[in-house]
Amino acid sequence: MNQKKEAWGTRVGLILAMAGNAVGFGNFLRFPVQAIQNGGGAFIIPYLVSFVMLGLPLLFIEWSIGRYGGTFGYHSTPFMMQSMDRRRLWKYVGVFGLFSNIGIAAYYCYMESWTLAYIFHSVIGTFTGMDQQQVVQVFSDYVSLDKATLIPFEPIVFFLLCLILNIYILSRGLSGGVEKVAKIGMPMLIGFGLILAIRAITLQSGHDGAINGGSVGLNFLWTPQFDSVYNPKVWFAAASQVFFTLSLGMGSIHAYSSYLRKKDDIALNAMSAGWMNEFVEVVLGGAIIIPIAVGYLGIEKVTELAGLGGLGLGFKTLPFLFNQWGSALATVAGVMWFGLLFFAGITSSLAMGVPVQGFLQDEFKWGRNKSAIAFGVIILLLGLPTVLFFNQGVFDEYDYWTGSFALFVFAAAEAILFAWFFGIKKGWREINAGADIKVSNFFKIMIAYVTPVLLIIVFLGAVFTPTHNDWVGAFNSLMAGNGWLFDHGSLVGKMLNTELKEQIAAATDPVVIADLKYKMLLANLTKLLLLGLFVSISLVVRKAFYKRKKEGRWES
Repeated sequence: MNQKKEAWGTRVGLILAMAGNAVGFGNFLRFPVQAIQNGGGAFIIPYLVSFVMLGLPLLFIEWSIGRYGGTFGYHSTPFMMQSMDRRRLWKYVGVFGLFSNIGIAAYYCYMESWTLAYIFHSVIGTFTGMDQQQVVQVFSDYVSLDKATLIPFEPIVFFLLCLILNIYILSRGLSGGVEKVAKIGMPMLIGFGLILAIRAITLQSGHDGAINGGSVGLNFLWTPQFDSVYNPKVWFAAASQVFFTLSLGMGSIHAYSSYLRKKDDIALNAMSAGWMNEFVEVVLGGAIIIPIAVGYLGIEKVTELAGLGGLGLGFKTLPFLFNQWGSALATVAGVMWFGLLFFAGITSSLAMGVPVQGFLQDEFKWGRNKSAIAFGVIILLLGLPTVLFFNQGVFDEYDYWTGSFALFVFAAAEAILFAWFFGIKKGWREINAGADIKVSNFFKIMIAYVTPVLLIIVFLGAVFTPTHNDWVGAFNSLMAGNGWLFDHGSLVGKMLNTELKEQIAAATDPVVIADLKYKMLLANLTKLLLLGLFVSISLVVRKAFYKRKKEGRWES
């Protein structure tokens, strides 16, 4: 058995790092928007059911796989997966645990760099005196690159700064870098969030403060629309939100837990990290953006902005609303808001670097510095297309294929491996080994039968999603001989670029048609780039496997 060179310094540090891995932009930008669009308070019902039936079982699975693989000296998923079943296929399934982290980090670090830029702009007063449209234009100019403000290539400068920070922290090691950042960043994130939430809830807006904006906003967000509970689309949205908010199916949880000892608790640790994430998401994430926005803009306008996603509220709207508090408070609020987003971002991006770093250290004996720099260079090269072609949809392609599709594939595969190949009896013993709490047998049933089947159903649903999620209409169309009506957001729709083709067919302006064809070309090139990335990682994993066998280091 290989001796581990890295280890967590404290249990608190581990839990905070795991929570930091899960807490990300989605907690503050995506969750409140999803709640508004899917039934308000009633959204919590499918959300919590999904958390129990998918979220917690997958947390137990991923912590267990990680700790089990770590006992053999594996700190990334390819060989962890094969250590649980000797079939060679599993190490290539485990490639998703490297592919997803690299692909997501490539665009996630760019988003992370936005928060640094907006902290800077908040401090120097860029948004002071601007109306809402001017604040929106700041963001539009920023991601346009050729119109960037202050510094000609400001987005690249902040992107590089963000990468340098990640590289430096990763080079300091697990306890000396990642854990220290989590111990500082997570309390500051929660502290900033609580202050802004209290301000939002007590907000008095309108003429002479006649409107209790916080109360109106919370009522708007959490008033239940119970008819939504019967809508399959709402359940899919809730499951997706739980899935993404816990950073499941990525391989980062596996990497973190691989540095535990064989009898270290994972049951209570997994529950603690999971529920801490839920607190940040539901309590803090739901108490900042919406109450502030509703207080000043009204429900109708916020509903419109929610349709544009979390970025429309978080980056294009809040800086303008903070200005209503006066220049001094606007600066403080801006630093707190974008500061908490930065801590949410960097604790997640560091978690994406650890599996890659662990793989390079395990298989090629690279040191901390070299492996951290290698991760940074890879992210720089892969991330630049998202910086340069953000408005052309490259960012969205990365997000779909690495941040959605790959996660579902890997999560479904690892659930099947754990329950049906490794075996639920063996897996259940692994979950409970050294456990500080007794895990209910309810979760044994979930892991053995329910969670894998649900993940397969969710994955198939994502592949064959019909137009407007109208499954009845799609089946009727198929039975009538008119084919299946694929939604633009389905896997088939994304593969075939159906949305862009529809827009091209509807366009009449030659300039617009040329722009759309250019976007489709970039979309196809991005797909090829990501496919090439997956194949390249697979070849490196194959080389590492035979290197291990040759050196007599392959054991499971």
